[in-house]
Amino acid sequence: MKSKTFTAAVFSIALMAGTTSIFAQSKMTNEEKTVRVGGAAMYPSKNIVENAVNSKDHTTLVAAVKAASLVETLQGEGPFTVFAPTNAAFNKLPEGTLETLVKPENKAKLQSILTYHVLAGNHSVAAIEKDINEGNGKATYTTVNGGTLTAMMKAKKVVLMAENGGMATVTIADVNQSNGVIHVIDSIVLPK
Repeated sequence: MKSKTFTAAVFSIALMAGTTSIFAQSKMTNEEKTVRVGGAAMYPSKNIVENAVNSKDHTTLVAAVKAASLVETLQGEGPFTVFAPTNAAFNKLPEGTLETLVKPENKAKLQSILTYHVLAGNHSVAAIEKDINEGNGKATYTTVNGGTLTAMMKAKKVVLMAENGGMATVTIADVNQSNGVIHVIDSIVLPK
């Protein structure tokens, strides 16, 4: 009888400890300052990929990152600044473009396009705006793929100009991640 009572007591203590641990983790997550993107909370304690997979507005980007074998890279230490195009941004591409890019034989081109949306380092919108002001209205950045993106202000929003002349506007800024920051953009930017 004592054995059953002792076992039940140990089980109860273990259960309470586990519940307390889960509660503490939940409370810690709830205390994080999150930004909602695509209907989901983006947690600063999670990496770029862990957050992006939860955004219903970025399913195309996530699929492209997987097709380009860039998941491991974007889960890396970083820090990275990612200009993350929405599904609507991908829909602006000419018909059939995305389907062609995700084919295995076009992996290098897809990698080049996706890494053109990434800067090394953590560049908040405030830092980008400061660079724009110091650059007399423009700031030029070298992307991870080696190309350049030019940032400027239009109607109090950061706008990116690609090497090919295409433009994208930052629609949601400063979505902090454990390995950098995401800025949601409304168009794809393409290198030359």
